[in-house]
Amino acid sequence: MGKLRTVHRCQQCGFASSKWLGQCPDCEAWNTFVEEVVETSSPGAKAGKAGMTEFSSEIVSLANLEEPVSEIRHPTRIGELDRVLGGGLVPGQIVLLAGPPGIGKSTLMLQAAARLSREASPGRGGLKVLYVTGEESLSQVSGRARRLAIVSENIQLVSETNLTRVLSALNEVRPDVLVLDSIQTIYHPELSGSPGSVGQVRECAAEILRAAKSRDTIAFLLGHVTKEGALAGPKILEHIVDTVLYFDAERHQLLRILRVFKNRFGPSSEMGIFEMEEAGLREVPDASAFFVADPAAADLPGRAVSVALEGTRPILVEIQALAAPTRYPIPRRMATGLDPNRTQVLIAALEKHLRLRLENRDVFVSLAGGLRQRDTVLDLAACMALVSSTRDLPLPADCVFMGEVGLLGQVGRSALLAPRLREAQRLGFKRACVPQRSLKDLNFSGTIAVEGFETVEACVRRWHLAGSGHGSSPGASGAAREELHLARGTGRAIAPGAAPRGADALPEFDTMEEAERAS
Repeated sequence: MGKLRTVHRCQQCGFASSKWLGQCPDCEAWNTFVEEVVETSSPGAKAGKAGMTEFSSEIVSLANLEEPVSEIRHPTRIGELDRVLGGGLVPGQIVLLAGPPGIGKSTLMLQAAARLSREASPGRGGLKVLYVTGEESLSQVSGRARRLAIVSENIQLVSETNLTRVLSALNEVRPDVLVLDSIQTIYHPELSGSPGSVGQVRECAAEILRAAKSRDTIAFLLGHVTKEGALAGPKILEHIVDTVLYFDAERHQLLRILRVFKNRFGPSSEMGIFEMEEAGLREVPDASAFFVADPAAADLPGRAVSVALEGTRPILVEIQALAAPTRYPIPRRMATGLDPNRTQVLIAALEKHLRLRLENRDVFVSLAGGLRQRDTVLDLAACMALVSSTRDLPLPADCVFMGEVGLLGQVGRSALLAPRLREAQRLGFKRACVPQRSLKDLNFSGTIAVEGFETVEACVRRWHLAGSGHGSSPGASGAAREELHLARGTGRAIAPGAAPRGADALPEFDTMEEAERAS
């Protein structure tokens, strides 16, 4: 046996130090060092055993390799889960599912296990499932199964946290699917450190990987997340698995969003949507109807609709904007669901090229429903919603706006425009404003009327939102009144554009009507 020594290890990246550090020099995380006891071998000792993830083969030429057989996939029969997995599960696939506590990871896994145990790929019966729970007792899992109305002879349960006993159960049952809930509760008896530490998580995951790959067993590893939303444990955990899924909730906690960040057997940009109900998670196949109001609804100022793309899935999103007068010297700029920096750029472009007066207004932009999007095609809709709110004029409710807006106010090309238009037409929208340069290569034969625009200003004039350059619009009731702001400390209105001639030279009025007539 080698000597024992104490090290301090970062729980985020695994960096080891001989002494405790406040900040990790490798990942720059604060207060993540934990003391561990490790074994060191003497210089004359023999080399230790091979790594637990060791794989070896002969050296062969790529040209001499046999043609691979077609992939066998086992669909889970849960449409949203199969969407993010690329159609189903591949034998030997290791899936890491992470998410905050209480989000529904265990519920989703139990529902998937029930479907897999009853129905698998066409032509064969259900798969044998081994469900290992390290956080709950068997009675708790049984209670959840009764609530979900799940009864299956092909699902075997075991409550265990010792890795050696988990591997013994794996050898005894020989399942087709292994569910480990969760990887942070499993510990290796031959290693020091508490369960959930970097060393324990790394070595336990590597051992599960070796056992599952050698038997072509599909393995689901459930993982915890940190306060910042990142996966707890070493980053190598995401490298050694085949698929990484993150389960999260949108702002109002009504929907559960399943995103894929890595997938060796399918797309890596898809998104699945579920709704949590008393009987478990329910799929939401029509996400657009969830996030966008009825197209026939009344027109409202500050509202615009666009079509985002999550992988191959188009989703209609509603962008809401509010530009309200402020009394403070520095107006607020807030964006919810959109990139705040990108929103600041769009505001600056509107002020420059449309002469939109926003220096005395608070600006709030939000995606309805709590979605988070980084698709730049939403730029045009965000700009139109903001202009609509500033002018107090509504946009047509049956029109969608798609296009990237540049610093010069031009509307750039939109990728994959045809599927976006088809989704908008399916939801009942009649018109679409798109970049002019995208019309030349557009292959779309639907009934929706498509109009192309070179600049944001052209789109604004098309819908009669262009004003006088001071934030007002012809014929808009109360528009001039909104442009008037209050003098600091006096409570009296000042005419917009009036140049001050000193501390006491501001034009003052007793009523808003007098200020309007003077301006």
